[in-house]
Amino acid sequence: MSRIAKYPVELPKGVEASIQADNITVKGPLGSLTQSLTGDVIVNEDGGKLSFIVANDSRQAKAMSGTLRALVANMVTGVSKGFERKLTLVGVGYRAAIQGDAIKLQLGFSHDVIHPMPAGIKAECPTQTEIILKGSNKQVVGQVAAEIRAYRPPEPYKGKGVRYFDERVIIKETKKK
Repeated sequence: MSRIAKYPVELPKGVEASIQADNITVKGPLGSLTQSLTGDVIVNEDGGKLSFIVANDSRQAKAMSGTLRALVANMVTGVSKGFERKLTLVGVGYRAAIQGDAIKLQLGFSHDVIHPMPAGIKAECPTQTEIILKGSNKQVVGQVAAEIRAYRPPEPYKGKGVRYFDERVIIKETKKK
């Protein structure tokens, strides 16, 4: 059995979980998230804690118990605190600005790139070269950050491009004659 599934997920104040036969819903101050359940894992709520029990002795069930526990723990964190991802634009003339519910990016192309924000994700630009993405769903926040980074990933010779805030780009040495 997955060792992480042995630890219960504690529900903080203001967060409540409802378990149905085929899904689990977690509600909190920052929204509501739903995760579908398989028949391999049994979820129990007792005293503000969610526990995950393997339904059968198959390898799939053991693997899903840890996966489901991690997903539900991320849901609880998301609806109580939220998730945040920072991006930095490095390069001359690279800029970002908020336009309604989209981000307008100037990344050295002949046209501006306009990336629409999905529901539940808020974007901020404290400066022209920083983007902060916030939301309650960790997977969606990470996916949006990856899509924005994919427009112009950091190149290895000058380091120009869109990078994560904590990303370190290893600069290659140029060719010598």
